[in-house]
Amino acid sequence: MKKHTKIYTKHFKIGEQDTPLCEMCGSPAVDVHHIEPRGMGGSKTKDYIENLAGLCRSCHNKAESSKEFNKEVKNKHLKILGKWES
Repeated sequence: MKKHTKIYTKHFKIGEQDTPLCEMCGSPAVDVHHIEPRGMGGSKTKDYIENLAGLCRSCHNKAESSKEFNKEVKNKHLKILGKWES
């Protein structure tokens, strides 16, 4: 399991038998998305819970291709974490 996936599953107490849900649409989440892209050189500074959202493949692709949708992902994720300020 990748480091960022471990961080996400540990924070939300998701077990191996659990099926996490996409934070955007409620479908089964299959990816842990880096809201702020990892970019070149790895992800050492991007692997923290505020930057990791569980998404289905469709929403992950949309977040990767649309800055506006990715901003929606960030806002919703921070609301889930209780850290969103309006």
